[in-house]
Amino acid sequence: MNRSWQLAYGLALTATAGYVDALGFIRLGGLYTSFMSGNTTQFSVALGHGEWRHAILPCLLIGMFFVGSVLGSGLSLVVPPRWASPVVLAFEALTVLGALSLGLATPDLGLASLFMALAMGTQNAVLVQVQGFRAGTTFVTGALFSFGQKVALALTGRGPRYGWVGDGAVWCALLLGAFGGAQAYGSFGLLALAFPAALTGFLAVAAALHVALGPAAKAA
Repeated sequence: MNRSWQLAYGLALTATAGYVDALGFIRLGGLYTSFMSGNTTQFSVALGHGEWRHAILPCLLIGMFFVGSVLGSGLSLVVPPRWASPVVLAFEALTVLGALSLGLATPDLGLASLFMALAMGTQNAVLVQVQGFRAGTTFVTGALFSFGQKVALALTGRGPRYGWVGDGAVWCALLLGAFGGAQAYGSFGLLALAFPAALTGFLAVAAALHVALGPAAKAA
């Protein structure tokens, strides 16, 4: 996958992370399905206050995200390198579909949110760094800092004039994705999960076709 494909996929996946995180945040009343720093803080605060019952769900979300990162990374390691992205994306799409199915079957339970966290942990294994900035992940605090740092470099003439564009685009993708997720959940409830399931499935098929029909395949 060349840089242009990585960039397009990275921004689409970052927006997907924001979308899913907004759904989880609204559904769980302040917890997250992709932002594990926030869940870790809430888990620690609950423990500090002795509120063991309130510590259970953030702990489970963190655990499922971790399991997703292990599974996604494991899949990317055991398949041929050029097939890593389509395979991990396909697994993510199936996991989001699982979250949708569980949410519709058991609307009062948190199982859907746990599968959403599993999917988001998996997503981070899809792409690596794209020439200077990280796209496709479910966290953008580092990207926001890098955005500011590169703006400072550009303003002082010590870095590329437009070197900040990539990191700025990553942050904007998460912002717009979260906005879309909030709007979709307000209109469709958990059925809003159909969109990220369809999008990741489409990206998996597109990535597979790119691998199968790309220059490396023709050379083989």
